[in-house]
Amino acid sequence: MHRWKRSLALPVTLVAIALGFLISLQAQTQKNVSAAEQISTERMGQMKSVLSNSQAQNVKLQEDHRVLLEQLDAARKKVGTDPQLLAQLKQLQILEGIQAVEGPGIQISIDDRSQKALFPLSPDDIARLINTLKFAGAEAISINGQRIVGSTAIVLSGSSTILVNTIPINHTEGIPYELDAIGDQDTLLDYFSKLEAATLKQNGQTVSITRKTLSIPSYKGAYVFKKAKPIVP
Repeated sequence: MHRWKRSLALPVTLVAIALGFLISLQAQTQKNVSAAEQISTERMGQMKSVLSNSQAQNVKLQEDHRVLLEQLDAARKKVGTDPQLLAQLKQLQILEGIQAVEGPGIQISIDDRSQKALFPLSPDDIARLINTLKFAGAEAISINGQRIVGSTAIVLSGSSTILVNTIPINHTEGIPYELDAIGDQDTLLDYFSKLEAATLKQNGQTVSITRKTLSIPSYKGAYVFKKAKPIVP
């Protein structure tokens, strides 16, 4: 009898150890799943916050755009040959994007065509990058030769073509995205590197940032207002 009990003790012990291991593994797995769900929830919250901020900024830009057009129209009517008014008109044209500009800034090249890239840039991604540069104080911005102004729309046409100002900017010629931003180089570089570049690289996209003196073209589109009219005092 004692010999039988001893022979049974070892298998029972092994089963108990295995059962304990499985229970421990299940608990750790559940803990990892809970942690992953928490990270996913936090990430979703961050993305919603970024989207909300971007939408608020776009609303403000549209209002700024309307005010600038009114100021530009008023300046055109009064300008004559007054040097001060001519200078003000030139500033309004720069702000409105209808004047080509040059100055110090940064040039950002982003290539999302690599096999390492998890997914290509979307219109929302590009809008976020542009908003980050605006937040950093960029005075003029263009992407693949298209000037960014208050009325600029960034949309997806078909399954992969991205339009900026109704012009295709991506991949038709096999070129990467090139963002030009004029402003304080240190500030622009610091903001973009910390807020955007690291995430882009984590997603497998190639990113390079260069300080240089840039020439940014004017907005080539036309402003057409069918309903909005300036208020005459």
